[in-house]
Amino acid sequence: MNAKKRFEIFSRFQEANPEPTTELRFESPFELLIAVILSAQATDVSVNKATKTLYPVANTPSGLLALGEAGLKQHIKSIGLFNSKAKHIMQTCHILLEKFDSEVPNNRADLESLPGVGRKTANVVLNTAFGEPTMAVDTHIFRVSNRTHIAPGKTVLAVEKALLKNVPEPFMQHAHHWLILHGRYVCLARKPRCYECLISDLCEFKDKNFIK
Repeated sequence: MNAKKRFEIFSRFQEANPEPTTELRFESPFELLIAVILSAQATDVSVNKATKTLYPVANTPSGLLALGEAGLKQHIKSIGLFNSKAKHIMQTCHILLEKFDSEVPNNRADLESLPGVGRKTANVVLNTAFGEPTMAVDTHIFRVSNRTHIAPGKTVLAVEKALLKNVPEPFMQHAHHWLILHGRYVCLARKPRCYECLISDLCEFKDKNFIK
């Protein structure tokens, strides 16, 4: 895909949704961090349902530690892998309290040192909480980037690097949210909704679906 097409694609995304953001509900970098840890292999809807009851009770490292692992599990037990996630969150809270004065670090190295935080989670926090132009490549972004040919790649890291190289600079801040939302609601895995896609004429996917 050429640069002119990519610029037009992101121009349309921006016109349709000028200020996209995550669908996870949060009011602080810490709340976002916990929500993203919980969202691994889970839907944003299920995470929001859990944090709706959790955050009024405990939404700081010390608050979650006081709640305890067993108490945390009562709030997140409807989420997949909740046992391991609860353990990682408790460990992360200890580290934040002891090493970072209860503040979520704003750099990749420190974020990725936290239990339960990988590259994708770090990218989400850096982008959404701290305004860094990162690309958190999930299954939606991986699919959309390859299917449209905006940034093809065989691995998640390859797609991330291709996006950082190919997305026009004016759109870098919000690109990953536009792509996630597009993959979640329009460019679906099994049956893409090309008939309502605002970039269908620019997309280079060969098997477009224009039948509702």
